[in-house]
Amino acid sequence: MPATPTDHHCQPQQSQSEASRAGWRKAIPRVIAAIVILCIAVSLFLPHSLTSHITSVTQALRNLGPLGWLIFITAEAVVALVGILPASLLGMAAGAVYGVTLGFITSALGIFIGAIIAFALSRSLARPLIVNLAGRRAKLASLDQRLAQDSWRLVALLRVSPVMPFSLTSYVLGLSGITLRAYIIGTMASLPALLGYVAIGKLGGTSLSSESHIRTALLILGAGATLALTIHLSRLLSRALATA
Repeated sequence: MPATPTDHHCQPQQSQSEASRAGWRKAIPRVIAAIVILCIAVSLFLPHSLTSHITSVTQALRNLGPLGWLIFITAEAVVALVGILPASLLGMAAGAVYGVTLGFITSALGIFIGAIIAFALSRSLARPLIVNLAGRRAKLASLDQRLAQDSWRLVALLRVSPVMPFSLTSYVLGLSGITLRAYIIGTMASLPALLGYVAIGKLGGTSLSSESHIRTALLILGAGATLALTIHLSRLLSRALATA
């Protein structure tokens, strides 16, 4: 049966629409990656003297009452999402202004909101590309399967280790087959370090001995997690290659 003029007219429009969607799917992950890399680069050059300024702004937000509290949580979520500032700075500011208990709860809420948004963005926008690549490469498919099976353990080690920035880790984990439930459970491993930074902010230099002990504990915890992460990733990679 010969094609009607309508059929000929629809086919080019459909192909153009599909090409446009494919172009956006390729462009969006690149834009996100560029933003994250830029924010991380900026954060490396920002002086830690910003702590006093951040604390002043946080104090002003507290004077606004519940509205200021919500604004601070939003700011913490943005930091966890794009990584333009170390989350530890806001944690210390929260401790200095809100105290240990409320400061910890406030920072934890903001960090988890930002972490979940980053994971969801990476999972929805860039994960299909990984799935397509894994379908053509047995080694990548095997590694992706291993990561999904390893679940929350890998997430926990990545969160405790200071090797990768928090925001970048969120996007990378979104590319893997790790479930959202395992991601949230593993991200809870970052809470002890956050509590330490909030406590340092509360001390505010009034107890140099206690502050020094907390920083030493955080350093030991991060070093131990980095060593465990290195061993763990080596085992996962070797098993994935063997399976492939």
